[in-house]
Amino acid sequence: MDLSLEKIINNKLSQCFEKLGLNPQFAVVKVSDRPDLSDFQCNGALALAKSEHKNPREIATQIAAELEKNSDFAKVSVDGPGFLNLTINDSLLAKVMENMSEDERFGCEKVSTPKTVVLDFGAPNVAKEMHVGHLRSAVIGESVQRIERFVGNKVISDTHLGDWGTPMGMIISEIMLMHPEWPYFDDNKTEGFPESLPYDVEELTEIYKKANAHCKEDESARQQARIITAKFQDGHPGYRALWQHLRRISVEAVKKNFDALDVHFDLWLGESDAHQTCYEILKLAEEKGISEKDDGAVIIRLDESNKPKPPVILQKSDGGFTYHTTDIATVKMRVDDLKADEIIYFTDKRQALHFEQVFEAVEKLGIAPGVKLQHIGFGTVNGPDGKPFKTRDGGVMKLEDLINMSKDKVRESVPAPEEAEGFASVEEARKYIDNLVEEIAVAAMKFQDLKNNIASGYAFEIDDFAKFDGKTGPYIQYAVARINSIMRKAEAAGIKPGKVIISNKEERELALKIAQLNTIIMRTHHDKEPSIISDYAYTLAQAFSSFYNAASIMNAETPELAASRLRLAVLTRDILKQLLYLLGIKAPEVMLKK
Repeated sequence: MDLSLEKIINNKLSQCFEKLGLNPQFAVVKVSDRPDLSDFQCNGALALAKSEHKNPREIATQIAAELEKNSDFAKVSVDGPGFLNLTINDSLLAKVMENMSEDERFGCEKVSTPKTVVLDFGAPNVAKEMHVGHLRSAVIGESVQRIERFVGNKVISDTHLGDWGTPMGMIISEIMLMHPEWPYFDDNKTEGFPESLPYDVEELTEIYKKANAHCKEDESARQQARIITAKFQDGHPGYRALWQHLRRISVEAVKKNFDALDVHFDLWLGESDAHQTCYEILKLAEEKGISEKDDGAVIIRLDESNKPKPPVILQKSDGGFTYHTTDIATVKMRVDDLKADEIIYFTDKRQALHFEQVFEAVEKLGIAPGVKLQHIGFGTVNGPDGKPFKTRDGGVMKLEDLINMSKDKVRESVPAPEEAEGFASVEEARKYIDNLVEEIAVAAMKFQDLKNNIASGYAFEIDDFAKFDGKTGPYIQYAVARINSIMRKAEAAGIKPGKVIISNKEERELALKIAQLNTIIMRTHHDKEPSIISDYAYTLAQAFSSFYNAASIMNAETPELAASRLRLAVLTRDILKQLLYLLGIKAPEVMLKK
């Protein structure tokens, strides 16, 4: 038996259409826009009207008459110009619930043709601390990564470090000014360099700020940075050794932030890994006759028939490669080495033009035939004033500080270790609460982000996002913990999950909401839009709350109803945990509140 209720209804509808000689392509239902009238609706009669040369209501009435013969439908009616309203029988709904609860995937299908999908997200820069601007890419990318794996695709995630451009030359130049005696700057020295640097990533960030200021103020400083960049990229031993230290220090700090957010990558490659392939791109563009010299630079002109579009600069007049070049080279590597079928980038939507240029150049070069390239641009994280989130002194907030601020806010809502009940010792309570605070804080941050449409910016509301009620991550976590508590009480009372019986309105509404799971997951996968899952998780938790308030388990009218309701509760709990996982959020066993 198919476990997706919508697919079951579509199959029955398709059989009906074929019997009536109608095109089954239009035998598709969706959740009713009017739940007071029906469970599902089909608009196929309206689409068939032209080809059948009939009034759509006449077609719908014909379909309804045939469907009424099927005992799985409790009610079939026609509304308006030809909308078909379908209400399913409680016995079919109950059977679907039982089958979903027995399946480890809860009836969720996988893609028919699995693909290799490369996800590019996170994108931190070497020698710079991660800030609030990195939050969305990491959170959205991690969620899409989990969703794509769940539907059966092979996913390869790469954070693609910014570790190779002029900023590296600027930092090396600034360190040279500070420590000219260091051996890294001796052109004649090829080995025996120090094994570490006396800096952390915070100090490197300050060095970069100084270097950036010097280069803005002084043309000779800018020129020096360009020269060092060229030498460093060409393999200068000292500069390369220094760069390795800068990269290591930065990656260690970045991993700490990503670990705190429970964000993970398969690859930690960067622009540097594409350097040699950039020469291949340069040669290929020349061979295909699509590149030209322009004021000393090598460029590819793009199609401007629809709108003005700047050319792609493959190589600057000083011989250096650009971000365009390294991104194009990286596409080639991902196709050649990783066998990518799709490559998806998650960045600020202000980079849309950059990726439009890169994708067009890739097409001209012919290096990714048949590969889908997609840029998913997101809006900014804003403060209460609607402007990009800042610290109190007006600076860009560090991601680590934002995480700690979120933890501090959550800690206000949980009991102190010495006040917590049910622990063998204060130390045991402290350990549990510290872990709980971290899980709730991350849930609050991620859910506040993921409940919004990706393309939209949103306001980071520190006073509201960690609440245990409303559309928040902690609310979903609390719903799971609440059902865990119900399950423990039921077990103590000797109640076990049993056959599902739909006996009241709230049970029915919860079951219908649960039945939407497969459709929700596949829509989220298709649209690459985790907000679909976020909204569904919230409404499912709400539906369970209404169900539990109206349909007691412990005081059910009969043992059979108690067993049925417990089974629905367990199924809801398991699905909510799965949904939270797909959003990159953990589900604590027990939630503690003051």
